Amino acid sequence: MSLIGLPLLLVVGAAALDVAANLLLNLSDGFRRRGWGILAILLVLGAFTLLAQAVRHMDLAIAYATWGALGILGTALGGRWWFGQRLNALGWSGILVVIIAVIVIKTA
Repeated sequence: MSLIGLPLLLVVGAAALDVAANLLLNLSDGFRRRGWGILAILLVLGAFTLLAQAVRHMDLAIAYATWGALGILGTALGGRWWFGQRLNALGWSGILVVIIAVIVIKTA
């Protein structure tokens, strides 16, 4: 795998772990179900570990913005899919703005 593809793959992996952690936090019911909460914390640690490796080969601003945008979108879609949570039009518009901002940062 090329050096360009590996950092992006690490960021995507970090975002996937972050999304899973966010969904598990919902399952933890405010840490009333400690097993889900502990697993969520471990996944966040894994996400930051992958992100730390990614920023060794790409700018922090690009890595963090991409990770954040993927995390927001993934959490919104996961919350809708698994928990029936819905965003209104303003919420989806905000996510679109974040995605556009990441694209602008990457191309700037």
